[in-house]
Amino acid sequence: MNPLHRRDAEAFTTLDRSEIRELAHPQGAPVVAQSLAEARVFPGQVTVLHRHHRTEELYHILEGAGLMTLGKEQFPVSPGETVIIPPGTPHCIENPGPQVLRFLCCCAPAYSDDDTELLNA
Repeated sequence: MNPLHRRDAEAFTTLDRSEIRELAHPQGAPVVAQSLAEARVFPGQVTVLHRHHRTEELYHILEGAGLMTLGKEQFPVSPGETVIIPPGTPHCIENPGPQVLRFLCCCAPAYSDDDTELLNA
């Protein structure tokens, strides 16, 4: 098995209204228990408050600045920071800034629309 996976994935909009490119997912890569995506939230946008019942997520901020809602907390995020999102925790991210907010999103188990509950769509 080749451990290097390169995927020129097309960007698409997820249920929470962020734009993502899947970099690795069990449906298209030799990965079994997790997924990795690059997400973008454009200036003035906020994702839909949602939660995943089984999935733990990590958001690692690459560019831009955001305002993260995690449960009842809200706090700023910036490049180099990683947000840990436990299963069942309501969350969303807002981009109040002038540039695109770009982050990596790692999900374990892998992301699934079936595990995504929108809370204020």
